[in-house]
Amino acid sequence: MTSETHEQAARHDPVYDRLHESSEFTELRRRYRGFVIPATAAFLAWYLLYVVMSNWAGDFMAIKVFGNINVALIFGLLQFVTTFGLAWMYSRFSNAKLDPLARNLEQAYRDQAGTDAKRGQA
Repeated sequence: MTSETHEQAARHDPVYDRLHESSEFTELRRRYRGFVIPATAAFLAWYLLYVVMSNWAGDFMAIKVFGNINVALIFGLLQFVTTFGLAWMYSRFSNAKLDPLARNLEQAYRDQAGTDAKRGQA
């Protein structure tokens, strides 16, 4: 172990290690990854579809749907809708599934570290 690593480990509160090994922390990470990884993959696939279609399906993207509004413009606008929809879905998911576990872990930290423990302070 280098001296820098040893110094960092010495400043590290053992409470974090105990919490990291807890089933609640494992569940929090599992739930977080269970939402974020599929949502990110789906959004990137959707975005790449837009890019691919714009580059290699120009005739399709140029089809006018109504007035001067074509398929490409609709796809582009749907990117914004998807972004805000995904943010809204994550907010709801986080409030319902992640925040209760995070609050329990925070309380466990405060109980183990002492009542005077404040965020960001060792």
